[in-house]
Amino acid sequence: MSPPKLLPDDVHNRELVSQVHPAGWLAPTPVDRYNLVVIGGGPAGLVAALGAAGLGGRVALIERHLLGGDCLNTGCVPSKAILHAANIGMPFSEAMERMRRIRAGIGHHDGAERLRGEGVDVFLGSARFTSPETIAVGDVELRFAKALIGTGARAFVPPIPGVETAGVRTNEQLFELTELPERLTVVGGGVIGCEMAQAFARLGSRVTLVDMLPRVLHREDPDASTLVEEQLVADGVTLRLGASVQGFEATATSRTTVLADGSIESDEILLAVGRRANLDLDLERAGVAYTKRGVTVDDRLRTSNPRVYAAGDCIGEAPFPPAQFTHAADHQARIVVKNALFFGRSKASDLVVPRVTYTTPEVASVGVTEDRPGLTAWTVQIAETDRGKTDDATGFCRVWADDAGRIHGGLVVGEQAGELLAPLTLAMTHGLTLRHIAATIHPYPTRSEVVFRVASAWNRTRLTPRASTWLQRILRWQR
Repeated sequence: MSPPKLLPDDVHNRELVSQVHPAGWLAPTPVDRYNLVVIGGGPAGLVAALGAAGLGGRVALIERHLLGGDCLNTGCVPSKAILHAANIGMPFSEAMERMRRIRAGIGHHDGAERLRGEGVDVFLGSARFTSPETIAVGDVELRFAKALIGTGARAFVPPIPGVETAGVRTNEQLFELTELPERLTVVGGGVIGCEMAQAFARLGSRVTLVDMLPRVLHREDPDASTLVEEQLVADGVTLRLGASVQGFEATATSRTTVLADGSIESDEILLAVGRRANLDLDLERAGVAYTKRGVTVDDRLRTSNPRVYAAGDCIGEAPFPPAQFTHAADHQARIVVKNALFFGRSKASDLVVPRVTYTTPEVASVGVTEDRPGLTAWTVQIAETDRGKTDDATGFCRVWADDAGRIHGGLVVGEQAGELLAPLTLAMTHGLTLRHIAATIHPYPTRSEVVFRVASAWNRTRLTPRASTWLQRILRWQR
């Protein structure tokens, strides 16, 4: 299978491809039966393959495109590199070259040679099930005791008139740009849309963000959405919210996004309206149930074929909330290794999965982020902390907890919010309460004080009138 060519065809992209889909790669001679065959070389597949091989298993991994998956090649790594460059005012051409250099520098971690060195048989090509216990890649058939579907997802392209002919880009083509578009239209006010709208505005594009919903980041707390919207506008982004896209048109000099109440002229269009699982694997031959959303799994990540598991973005129907994040795929893969190969009983629903939008301000959340019966929302503004005052910081920390202080969800909005969310995620994972956080010494003055202040606010409610009365009696007795 010929290696794909990444654009632009420069030294960095050639270096990346040489690692994650090397030309002339010779497929190994397959063993009679593998403990685990992994389809997909993204985060889930890599973690499972390396983990199982490291424990002594016979493992094969199949990848049809680029090892490293969306995260390395068209998602997390390039987008965060561009965001950093935009935030420090780097020129566009330098920012894109730097991104490609960083991506190539990371590539060897996910590369074919590294996998082979760790004992994984790497097959580059398209996989398809041929039976409930065999997978073909090219003209080679692999027998397995267990298999993992880790094929991830791709950008969803809805059937909007003109979407196929107007040169519309998704994240899969966005990072091919070598010249800054003077005008950029971003369709979609979710994570990718907001991050890239802000980045390109700071890099110098005139950006218009369009979404059919009345606010950006609609899955997050409205207060978080408001702060992000305000900053987007301050960065020069024009927001067209509650707007329905009717079609796309292109001429020799521009591209047009047609709305119900007008149109937007631009040089480039980024479509960021969701993702769709990669499922072209002849799943019926394996007896693996799926829907248009993805592969159906149980809480232990088994499919309807007990030999076959799934992890990562390709999961559809499941008894736990969807979580299309690299870190979720990583931990789901670890569950698969335990459950599939070592008779484990781990459940995906036990995972506490945080999420972060890397705009300015960052929006980081975990668990419940809305008011529910039996829970109280505790909020502290970052500006109320001493470090917040010294840094002119904005944003807030909000925690949803029950009367016993058990944390059911948390939200942090502000600079480095993703880092500040970590103690709340740790607490939820291990059953710690706000009482434990309030009893933990936090260094002063740091931004982490905002989490401590939330816990302290809850802690003060434990001083009931009855307890206060007894304390006052003790103090009077000591006079």
